[in-house]
Amino acid sequence: MTDTTHLRLGNAADPRPRVVTLGTAGGPRWWAGENAGERSGIATAVLVGGHAYLVDAGHGVGRQLNLAGIPISSLRAVFLTHLHSDHTVDLASLAIFGMFALAEDQDPIRIIGPGDRGALPPVAPRAVVPPAPVFPEQPTPGTAAMFRHLMAAYATDLNDRVLDALRPSPLDHFRAEDIRIPEATGYHPNDNPTPEGVRPFEIYADDLVTVTATLVRHPPIAPAFAFRFDTAHGSVTISGDTAPCDNLIRLARDTDLLLHEAIDFDWVHRTYAGGGPTAQASIDHHTKSHTSPDQAVDIANAAGAEALALHHLVPGTTPRSVWEAAAERCQGAFLVPDDLDVLPFGTSPPGSHVTRAEVVAP
Repeated sequence: MTDTTHLRLGNAADPRPRVVTLGTAGGPRWWAGENAGERSGIATAVLVGGHAYLVDAGHGVGRQLNLAGIPISSLRAVFLTHLHSDHTVDLASLAIFGMFALAEDQDPIRIIGPGDRGALPPVAPRAVVPPAPVFPEQPTPGTAAMFRHLMAAYATDLNDRVLDALRPSPLDHFRAEDIRIPEATGYHPNDNPTPEGVRPFEIYADDLVTVTATLVRHPPIAPAFAFRFDTAHGSVTISGDTAPCDNLIRLARDTDLLLHEAIDFDWVHRTYAGGGPTAQASIDHHTKSHTSPDQAVDIANAAGAEALALHHLVPGTTPRSVWEAAAERCQGAFLVPDDLDVLPFGTSPPGSHVTRAEVVAP
């Protein structure tokens, strides 16, 4: 290990393009046991030219933004890789609490994520009795509908503040929208959720970044996306949740920094060994939907990524040594960032200083 400096963000206007790993744990849980509480829910900030772009909104995201010194007012857009709860659970708090820190004339912050699935996933083959779906009247809402439902759930609170305190509504400051998947991909939520050979497609662009997406493999949820941010000084690719996937390799080709999910499969088998249908279905899900540290290294090497950072770590309490065991095979820099670490990427503007957190030399 060559550099263990943990750089905390002091100034959001710092010109270097960089990532702040706001939260590095995956899974819809509060992790208990040894090392518990060290990793917050998955959320990643991409900072470019004084503006921020948030990828996913796991538990604690608002607090982590505050600790990182990233004002909500610097956010231009929020991107959701997929609609599992560990990636979206604090979206409501981000909007409802965040609106108090926004100027009335500020442009709305866009929330960009998957659309309505359009069909329920098939029932797991291990089911003894097929379970009934939740909210069958609208069982698979997309990003726009989900955000509207979340705000509707807080209508009592919001109307108190709008009518009595003359506060704005979050709907004035946040605009949720669904990603449109190009028809040429052949995507279908059940028959073809991860078409091979998908060409990355643009979902957002402004004067600082261009964001492209691809479909990744995270059954049964669909669609699931990975995102790439290209800036004038470099690129970062964020995998979202996925099993090994050629589409992701294509998206991440020659990227400066790849943030990839990782799971401890030994923990999966220890945790669910000897269980009934639910435990076996959990093993099935993790095995077909996630990536080991060694597989993440294979993906980074195949893409030619300059650096690989493992995040969305499951479980969030696994010792660092488990993740770092894969470092030796990585052809680029290998990182296991903690919450609130800052990872510069690409070339830095003149006069800037590059520091990386937890770099393990190849």
